[in-house]
Amino acid sequence: MRIGAIFLGFIVALAGTAASEACADEIDVVDARLAASEEGLLLSADFAFDFSSRLKEAVANGVPLHFVVEFEMTRPRWWWFDQDTASRQTQWRLSYHALSRQYRLSSGALHQYFATLEESLEVMRRLRNWLVLERSVRLTGSQYEVAVRMRLDTAQLPRPLQVSALTNRELRLESPWKRFLYLPPKAEGPAR
Repeated sequence: MRIGAIFLGFIVALAGTAASEACADEIDVVDARLAASEEGLLLSADFAFDFSSRLKEAVANGVPLHFVVEFEMTRPRWWWFDQDTASRQTQWRLSYHALSRQYRLSSGALHQYFATLEESLEVMRRLRNWLVLERSVRLTGSQYEVAVRMRLDTAQLPRPLQVSALTNRELRLESPWKRFLYLPPKAEGPAR
């Protein structure tokens, strides 16, 4: 009886550790919203995540990490397949430069430097005013389904880490799709 209780306690502790590790290796999309502007629709989103010790070690040793934020917008139709309105993605590259002892966060031609890893992650956690739909695109439906997610692009890792990422959760970091409805301020143009 005592051995069974010890075994059961061990299983419960192991399950609790696995559950906490699973939560630590995920990105949570805390908030996502669209706002109309003169240029078009702008997406702002807040993400919650932390790096595992393995990812911290990798970036500190000079391995650049590539993160992708994906956006999809569809118009539901009851009589046919949903209409794809927009699909965009943006990429961030996080790297560490040992000579300057700074973290570099790059997105396209924009580069920012930070003294600590936490400062660079704080910028990645707050996506602001990303143009996802140009003003020239007319929204013809009454409501649209929007989906947003963020993930570490493991295909951009060096080959040995790509193989490790297949079996090691510490090297995978991604969020599930955050879905919400967007109602345009007014119907623009004739229906298609």
